[in-house]
Amino acid sequence: VQLQASGGGLVQPGGSLRLSCAASGRILRFDNMGWYRQAPGKQRELVAKITSFGSTNYVDSVKGRFTVSGDNAKNTVYLQMNSLKPEDTAVYYCHTEGTVFWGQGTQVTVSS
Repeated sequence: VQLQASGGGLVQPGGSLRLSCAASGRILRFDNMGWYRQAPGKQRELVAKITSFGSTNYVDSVKGRFTVSGDNAKNTVYLQMNSLKPEDTAVYYCHTEGTVFWGQGTQVTVSS
């Protein structure tokens, strides 16, 4: 099983990015998927989650700005990030909840 995270980059405050997590060897629509992030010197935190039933939840700091979604045909989960702030700077990881499978991480840097 491989989870391939991509879509990170450098963006100015107020900008947007869309992260993707593509899976091989596993069908994501049967899984609960999480997006996590880890900033330098901080613990990894859960940012957003989507269940196999399509329900979502978010950490308070990103509510109204981030949206997690899935594309079953592409076996991919997305994290749309809008109105980005410098404090969103971190390495973002996707994770299949309840398993040992993690994406490799993609760097998001929000800076002017």
